[in-house]
Amino acid sequence: MAKLTFIGTGGGRFATILQKRSTGGIYIADRGILIHLDPGPGALVRMIGVGLDPTQTDAILVSHCHPDHYNDAEILMEAMTMGGKHRRGVVVGSHSVLNGSTDYSPLSNYHLSLVREAKAVRPGDEFTLKEWYKVKATPTRHSDETGVGFKLHLNNGIISYTGDTEYFEGLARPHQGARILVVCMTRPRGMRIPFHLSAEDAVQLIQEVQPEFAILTHLGMKAIPLAAEQATWITEQTGVTTIAAKDSMRIYAGDTIEVKRK
Repeated sequence: MAKLTFIGTGGGRFATILQKRSTGGIYIADRGILIHLDPGPGALVRMIGVGLDPTQTDAILVSHCHPDHYNDAEILMEAMTMGGKHRRGVVVGSHSVLNGSTDYSPLSNYHLSLVREAKAVRPGDEFTLKEWYKVKATPTRHSDETGVGFKLHLNNGIISYTGDTEYFEGLARPHQGARILVVCMTRPRGMRIPFHLSAEDAVQLIQEVQPEFAILTHLGMKAIPLAAEQATWITEQTGVTTIAAKDSMRIYAGDTIEVKRK
């Protein structure tokens, strides 16, 4: 059974600055593997608060080079390697995350040297974790042009994560077959902005992918107070059960999908 723990469900500049919602990303546990996806500010403190052990993590996936997605990655790399004592684990990220630029890199060479493997991916790249779990990097259209989403093939079906992106033709295709689609929806209906998904965009995406279950996360300041209402509207429009994630919420995906709120 796969378990998703939403360490943080906020996103965007001001939701992050004000911590209107936590921004710690998503922790995915399946048989034999523990994955931290987009560990933004507060990830370490919040995961300990919900009873997760950062030293047990096997892989850290970072979709792109914005602080609300990568901020705590370095300290979590130290945790994953027991302070650098054990060279283990893998870090996978967009080229901006792993390679940085001529004057800036979010992950130091020291921290990259601690892990067993560091892998930069582009949309369409496939890789395996723990020699078993296939992951595919999916395309995005965002202000970080190298950004990716992730499609994870787990024991009880595919969990697909959009990453930060605006809607574009072809966005849905790589997420086809997802049992659970995790949508980074920064804006509610009627408030679309460039490079991000709004509720209307989420409807179009979910209709095209047709997952068994959809989850809204990475909620911006304007989306947070309307999140439950937007999820209900999206469910009505698509016929796909859609919920708005809350901090510390857990999703269990076995024969059925169960939601456990804090």
